[in-house]
Amino acid sequence: MHPSPIATAIGHQLYATVRNLTPRVVDDRTDDGAVSLEQVLWFVAAGVAVAVVAGILWGRIRTEANAPINRPTAP
Repeated sequence: MHPSPIATAIGHQLYATVRNLTPRVVDDRTDDGAVSLEQVLWFVAAGVAVAVVAGILWGRIRTEANAPINRPTAP
């Protein structure tokens, strides 16, 4: 199974959870230079998803690196 869809799903779930836990602020003023809470949450969710994928890959690489090597035998 490819880890990318799992990481995407985890990222979306984390984003939805954090967004539901934060209070909604309605403001009619617009500030072109401001970063919205939604942008911050997407950035955090993307970072967490990348960390999850990196952890999965690191685990697989470490498992392969620690596996015993089958030495070739002479014919």
